[in-house]
Amino acid sequence: MDDDTRAARWEQRTELPLAVASLAFLASYAIRVLAPGLTGPMQELALAVLLASWALFAFNYAVLWRLSGQGHRFVRKHLLDTVMVILPLLRPLRIVKVYEAMQRRHGKPRLPLHARVIAYSGLATVLLGFAGSLAVYQQERGAAGASMRTFGDAVWWACATLTTVGYGDVMPVTPLGRLIAVGMMAVGLALLGAVTGTFASWLLQVFAREDDERPPGG
Repeated sequence: MDDDTRAARWEQRTELPLAVASLAFLASYAIRVLAPGLTGPMQELALAVLLASWALFAFNYAVLWRLSGQGHRFVRKHLLDTVMVILPLLRPLRIVKVYEAMQRRHGKPRLPLHARVIAYSGLATVLLGFAGSLAVYQQERGAAGASMRTFGDAVWWACATLTTVGYGDVMPVTPLGRLIAVGMMAVGLALLGAVTGTFASWLLQVFAREDDERPPGG
């Protein structure tokens, strides 16, 4: 069995457990950010789940690196996986990959390509928006001159940023908060481009099909 086959089998076996761990990580992080006054076993459990999930991600990355047999080239060829280990808040995006695998389990995907791209982009936007709201709110709350005083403000800011509207009524003032904002702007442009491009392509196909079905001289 070659290295690619072993790595593919490992990924297939760990896809669902890692997706569950990703959602557990996000939920634990939300508890840590939104309920800082919560003391006792709940906060300790949230921290334990947070660290255990990250350790699982790092272990999975190390195993894939070892099975690939690519050495340092693995990092260059799997930049997204590398970023996800460094920034575990992006891990919930794996749920998109899990859903795709479940769709293909019984043959062809149930949704056509254009619908899948739009649905997956929407799911990715919701997950990244929530994760980004948590991350920037953690940095901005209590900062001098911050306009982001509640988590609701952070959600509003994330929506405006991901849709590239940028009202400017709420904005990060801390260096790390602004760095998160830059990342969300880039992601927002990419997702918006994917959705609008896919929708435009679908419209062109519909119009082309209607022209082909129109009788000569009609």
